Amino acid sequence: MAIETMPQAATSPDSPGKMTFEEFLDWADEDTRAEWVNGEVEIDMSPVSDEHQTVGAFLILLLGTFIHTRSLGVFRYESFQMRTAPDLPGRQPDILFVANDHLDRLKELYLDGPADLVVEIVSPTSVARDRGEKFDEYERGGVREYWIIDPQRKRAEFHILDAGGVYRAAAVDGEGRFHSVALPGFVLPVAWLWENPPIAEAVQAVGA
Repeated sequence: MAIETMPQAATSPDSPGKMTFEEFLDWADEDTRAEWVNGEVEIDMSPVSDEHQTVGAFLILLLGTFIHTRSLGVFRYESFQMRTAPDLPGRQPDILFVANDHLDRLKELYLDGPADLVVEIVSPTSVARDRGEKFDEYERGGVREYWIIDPQRKRAEFHILDAGGVYRAAAVDGEGRFHSVALPGFVLPVAWLWENPPIAEAVQAVGA
């Protein structure tokens, strides 16, 4: 797969420089859009587009309702941190889900271990990270299911970790629906991501 070269988040003049992950957690607040990579803080100063917000809000409502009503686990969204392994960066996924069996990973300020599901919504400044660095890190760290949503191109990719710890692209069915493994019973018509149907109707349709 060809990866486009885009500007990436970088250490800004306001960044405190080198620090441990624990120091990073103390430094950041709930409004900080930043990640901890190679012992340094990467601050994302790029604006979030209206398309990004629309898709994100839809998924937060739909997934959050489905997870809550079925008591499947816990649901978090940006700016909650996740560190999948001690030798990997601290990331700030757009959306993450942790199943009941893994709630021991949930700490006050971050997820100490891999989420069962991570959703990243691509922006022009994040496309290389989401499809490159984060893809590799989430695979190595054991994130069971990884969605990459690109609102600008109206493209969605779904990756599921196989028994060997390698991501395999998951196909949609003949009706254009993705069947989640991490969320048993959740079936997403991919076109909904771009059509933004009324949330009450979407919730009813997925059986939440």
